[in-house]
Amino acid sequence: MSRAKQSREEQPAPPTAAGARLQQMRRRVHLGRLGVWAAVAAGPVALAVAVATPATVVQAAPTAKPATVKTAAAANPAGYATVFLDAWLRSHAGDESSAQARLAQSMGPDVDLPDTSGAQPGPESVVAVRSAQQTGEAWSVTLAAQYADGSVRYFAVPVVADSARASFTVSGAPGVVAGPARAGEVQSPYKVTVPTDGDLSSAAGEFLAAYLTGAGEVDRYLAPAVSLSPVSPAPYETVTVQQLLAADQDASAESVPQDGTRVRVMAQVEARDSAGRWPLAYELTLKVRSGRWEVAGLQSGTAQAGGGRS
Repeated sequence: MSRAKQSREEQPAPPTAAGARLQQMRRRVHLGRLGVWAAVAAGPVALAVAVATPATVVQAAPTAKPATVKTAAAANPAGYATVFLDAWLRSHAGDESSAQARLAQSMGPDVDLPDTSGAQPGPESVVAVRSAQQTGEAWSVTLAAQYADGSVRYFAVPVVADSARASFTVSGAPGVVAGPARAGEVQSPYKVTVPTDGDLSSAAGEFLAAYLTGAGEVDRYLAPAVSLSPVSPAPYETVTVQQLLAADQDASAESVPQDGTRVRVMAQVEARDSAGRWPLAYELTLKVRSGRWEVAGLQSGTAQAGGGRS
């Protein structure tokens, strides 16, 4: 056999495509084994990293909740009507440039001004006495205008509000109307007469004296958990109980009832200052503790009680 022929027989055949893929797979397995053994040599943590790659976790962004916007409660147009009527009564046609006239016309653009030539004096005060909602947007406000001579005249002012009742407009001229009728006599719950020289009257009188004249500490007359500040500065020099009426029969007892007894009273008092005397009335709640009466409430709303203890 010639050397050239022998050399051609000894040379390997060119690799096929299948053979190339088989070789690549063998290399990957070999490299994988080397990586695992290297991880084992490095420690358990590295082994875990080499064997399994943690998956990437993608968290969805939370859905944004719509913001809740709280609007102010729908307003009553009584204050708006009061300002308008006061300005309107102080205005007169022919002097539209005055501050009062401009104010009235800005609040009621379609309302004519009174033609008084300035002879009619303005009111001393204007106050709202009733508001009536006629429809969803239309209101009628009744106001009382009091003058320096003591006379009072009542007006009904029509007011229109927007859908949110946040803006108002006087929609027409005021109308003079009759004043509200006086309510019928209300039956008072205070029908039990309390002796003015008893312990209950003394407790009520001493408390009111401290409350209105600053004579003594108010706290010493209050039940536990009741907070009440005296009137400051003290408006009167002396306070005397003229009559004490109660809504509960226990208030008329000659001696102090058992602890925990609670009564409601109406104290008619006479207060004096440098200007004269003033007849005043106060509704009080008193409670017995340790054999003495203590003030547990004042109807005026200035007393705050957290529950008196017996």
